[in-house]
Amino acid sequence: MEAKRIVSAFSTEFPEPPRLTPCDRSVDGPLLGNGDMCVAIGGGPKEQRFILCKNDLWRLEHAYGRSCPVPLGHWALLLRGCANASYRVTQDLHTATTTGVFERQGASVTMRSYVAATRNLLVVELAATGREFEARASLTVSGDRGAETETSRTGGVFWGRRAFSEGVDIPSGAAAAWAMAGGPAPRPDGSFLLAPGRPLTLVLAMDSLFKREDYLEHAIKSVSDLSDGSGLSDIRRAHEAWWADYWAKSYVSIGDPVIEKQYYLSLYGTGSCSRDPGFPPPIFGWTTTDNPLWAGDYHLNYNHQAPFYGLARANRLEQADPHDAPFLDFMERARWHCGEIYGHEGGIYPVGIGPKGIETTYGNQGYIDRGPAQAENKGLFFGQRTNGAYGLVNMSARWHCTYDPDYGRKVYPFVSLIAAFWENYLSWDERGKRFVIESDSIHEGSGPDMNSCLSLALVRLTLELALDMSRELDLDADRREKWEHILGHLSGYTFQERRGRKVFRYTEKGTDWRETNTLGIQQIYPAGQIHLDGDPELLEVSKNTIDLMGRWHDFNASNSFFPAAVRVGHDPEAILRELRKYSENARPNGFQEGNPHGIENLSTVPNTVNEMLCMGHGGVLRLFPVWPRERDAAFADIRCWGAFLVSGELKEGVVRAVSILSERGRDCTVVNPWPGERVRLTRNGGKAEILDGERVTFGTVAGEAIELAPAGDGD
Repeated sequence: MEAKRIVSAFSTEFPEPPRLTPCDRSVDGPLLGNGDMCVAIGGGPKEQRFILCKNDLWRLEHAYGRSCPVPLGHWALLLRGCANASYRVTQDLHTATTTGVFERQGASVTMRSYVAATRNLLVVELAATGREFEARASLTVSGDRGAETETSRTGGVFWGRRAFSEGVDIPSGAAAAWAMAGGPAPRPDGSFLLAPGRPLTLVLAMDSLFKREDYLEHAIKSVSDLSDGSGLSDIRRAHEAWWADYWAKSYVSIGDPVIEKQYYLSLYGTGSCSRDPGFPPPIFGWTTTDNPLWAGDYHLNYNHQAPFYGLARANRLEQADPHDAPFLDFMERARWHCGEIYGHEGGIYPVGIGPKGIETTYGNQGYIDRGPAQAENKGLFFGQRTNGAYGLVNMSARWHCTYDPDYGRKVYPFVSLIAAFWENYLSWDERGKRFVIESDSIHEGSGPDMNSCLSLALVRLTLELALDMSRELDLDADRREKWEHILGHLSGYTFQERRGRKVFRYTEKGTDWRETNTLGIQQIYPAGQIHLDGDPELLEVSKNTIDLMGRWHDFNASNSFFPAAVRVGHDPEAILRELRKYSENARPNGFQEGNPHGIENLSTVPNTVNEMLCMGHGGVLRLFPVWPRERDAAFADIRCWGAFLVSGELKEGVVRAVSILSERGRDCTVVNPWPGERVRLTRNGGKAEILDGERVTFGTVAGEAIELAPAGDGD
């Protein structure tokens, strides 16, 4: 009930018709979805256009420029008499429902729509006041990119299909079908009358070839079964129940309505576009044209990973897990590339891939002609060796926050593959008695850089994760000594002086600094190699680098800059000030204004706020570690390293009782939230234990509920 109270306070309003829906980048219209079927709404009062997306509808070919996600088409709702009507669309985040009101000369049409959370169904409820409206619905399927298409009508059901079977490496297809539910069937041209006092409901179902062979027939049946209107109330209840549970998984209250709204709006976007375990959302989440920028693919030098930053910490595991599928599906091709290019074991990933092992950036002759600084083995690598290791960022968070052995066994083959690549790729510097990383561009095509700060951090992340998983899962014991040896002898970071301050040099040899992007701090986040328990000198250098870069609102990677500032204890007031600006720059649908990128920006606010309220990196829990003490705040069920769900409250400068649920029964270490005082610990409401020290460590049992509070004089 607390989550409902908090989230229900926030809705988002679209005061004017979208201008960038559809478009070949992030859109500005209302967004609906259930993590598999996604809908973006464009158009004005006279014609509302529902652009129909399916996460598994791609043209799949190993070829640059010929493989990308595509929309099925659009479903248009023409409302005659609404030309020049006023436009007001609002979205209720807690119930994931979008309501449009179009009014003209004392008459209006109200349109309430949602994509059902538990089935691939768009429901549109229409009501009129003041007079009758002639309306017409029509389904348009795109035939571009060599698609096979068909549209027709079967009884009172209108349907369309789009498929790719010729000239592709993997066939794909999707279908949509729509009908009236519980009302008179539309006329053969899809038109109908909307009269006051007689509301109507339209339903549209989608299905796809990757889900079933008879996907068209199944879509038709899905809406046919609802022709009498029965079942709609159950669908609505299931929809609202799913979203209520989604919001209850974790939540915050921070007393800043601007940031807090963007926090929940971002999680609404993620919950709407990410759930299909085999098909994560592409770069824009909602692909609304056949020619999305960057092929709309999974770009692996940060874009694909960024939307998932912090989702495990936010306890949205169902939304976090789709991230992994493209990496796992591409493993054989990554091995092939590694063998052809380097002649050794391991796997190397190009800049762009798609689902099911497809290489979207393969075979571009222009890049091939530029040589190995751009393309190798016809694959587009831009000289970067870290795309595979970048894929471990979210896997590491998921693993350390759950210690789920089933998850570990699923992704460990990929972890092992990337570890094998670095085992064989690293060079031994005999003079320095250290391992070095040669010929590895930190930026796309930046040349044969040596020992980039990002690569060094990602190698450490790779081998530390491999060691931890190997021990926990009892796998590859014979490789641990080598991994430990590399970690003990891997080169350190390189520094420079800029504006009188010691900062990181991007590489030891090669690129020293860039005025764009945030790669110079990504050894802090997302690679996670510098934090509050680290070397004080590195912390100071990190703070200097963040100050000098100041890229809170960078074109590419604000989503790493904000949490990096938190990880090293940057001024919390400064972080919140910039985070408010970031939130104020968001469109009503949560995407950043003036930034073409899509869902990668949805991670910034939730991830930053969660880190500020509760930090668990490295196995040490910190309550409100980078948060102004005079600002009241509370959080529930943030997931932390060690498989702990943590809740806490800061009120009037004092941390109140802290709750910790242990899922795996691991030892827990907490920085004492009450410095100088002893800590009272209770287990499942039982007898109190008294702990003392700047940090307290205690054992737990799986499923045990721990309460921490300051110990009074009488304890």
